[in-house]
Amino acid sequence: MNGRSAAIRLTIVALAEPAAKGTPWNYSELVQRIADDGTAAWNIHFDALAARARGEDVIVLSVGDPDLATPQAVVESAVRGLRAGDTHYTALTGEPALRAAIATDFRNAGGCEAGPENVCVVAGAQTGLYFAALLLTGPGDEVLVLHPCYVTYDATIRASGAEPVAVAPAADAGFRPDPTAIEAAITPRTKAILFANPNNPTGTVMTPDELARIAEIAQRHDLWVISDEVYAPLCFERGHTPIARLDGMAERAVTVSSLSKSHAMTGWRVGWLVGPRQMIDHAQNLALVMVYGLPGFIQQAAVSAFEQADRIVPDMRQVYRDRRDLMLAALAEAPGIQALQPEAGMFLMVDVRPTGMGSAQLRPPAVAGTGRVRPGRERVRARRRGLRAPVLRLLEGPAGAGVPAHRDLLPRACRKEACPWLIRRRRNPASRGRGSYGCCVPTASTRSSAFRGSTRFRSTPASPAAASATSRRATSKGPVSWRTATPG
Repeated sequence: MNGRSAAIRLTIVALAEPAAKGTPWNYSELVQRIADDGTAAWNIHFDALAARARGEDVIVLSVGDPDLATPQAVVESAVRGLRAGDTHYTALTGEPALRAAIATDFRNAGGCEAGPENVCVVAGAQTGLYFAALLLTGPGDEVLVLHPCYVTYDATIRASGAEPVAVAPAADAGFRPDPTAIEAAITPRTKAILFANPNNPTGTVMTPDELARIAEIAQRHDLWVISDEVYAPLCFERGHTPIARLDGMAERAVTVSSLSKSHAMTGWRVGWLVGPRQMIDHAQNLALVMVYGLPGFIQQAAVSAFEQADRIVPDMRQVYRDRRDLMLAALAEAPGIQALQPEAGMFLMVDVRPTGMGSAQLRPPAVAGTGRVRPGRERVRARRRGLRAPVLRLLEGPAGAGVPAHRDLLPRACRKEACPWLIRRRRNPASRGRGSYGCCVPTASTRSSAFRGSTRFRSTPASPAAASATSRRATSKGPVSWRTATPG
């Protein structure tokens, strides 16, 4: 055994030695093929993390990772699974209980008839998109991608050898899909249409009529439709309609989703595909050589998340809706910019064209100062430049200088009765009467642990005198320091 281990170590060392001078490494072209502008956009996220690690005062909003904690009931379910020894290999496409829970949730949310045989569990929605690309497309194919879109879509498609084709929306009509543009982009090589509904980053939710027109195009041209519906549980005013429920779409629609956003479970990596049974059977071959099944204790937690959904998701949705309203109200008073009202999710698209600057020009002062922003991708025909961001968790100014009146929606840092950042809480359904005042002192240590251990707001009592003084500060006029970054 020792000899075998030594041989393995020697082999690894030999492979790690640099190539001889003038002899380039013979790497696969795959990784270079997928390293496009979209994946490069993550560099600003990594820069922000590095700055925070150095102790700089940075608020990282560059990835769609909720600052809410995973609900305790879900966590305890995973702990029980661990203690019970559920740490071995699992079914390649997911344990029967979880696949059944996903299928039931899909039907209840308005999708087509689906059972466990129509579900493949994967490591997050990103892996689901990767599965869909490899299962449905290949070299020489084209995939129509409705823009604006999540930054990894193009790279995911190129991984299969297919080529993404951007289809621009009508930017001045709220970034809604343009069926005429979709039809015009179809060629004999077109194999599929890919979009997010609700959209990332605009928060736009497609109407039944818009989905029906896309479905008609797909059926007439015999195309697959890949629908990323990870933000569907977080719709606000407009309800969500899965395209798979439309007539004739059950056999050509692949729905990708996860628990990451609706249950604050990004790090758990629980995602899935729902599609035709033959495709799911095909997916098992891919799962065999990729994830080889999710950990059993993680799947137990996921089943618990579905069982607790009626108590978890409404609170999550209300948090994001309140933050959206907070940001829209604040930005309405900001000169030179216009915000598109999102109908779902944790994003806010801001049009900065009236300022005369593009997002790339806005980045340097933010990076040099207190925030991080990512340049928006300029793929739409109207070249609408803008920042895209999760609804900000923090709007801050120095003590006594124009603190926004709705800071109560933001992370609380201390329980000091005389805290200068104590702000009177407006009445909020999520607070469930737990108090009238909240403290939102902006310290780096508390931003990363916001809402720790609870999906509801917490508050602390305050004296009338402190509340009165804080109210005067909160409503005073003065400069506010905006700390912004952009999403993933």
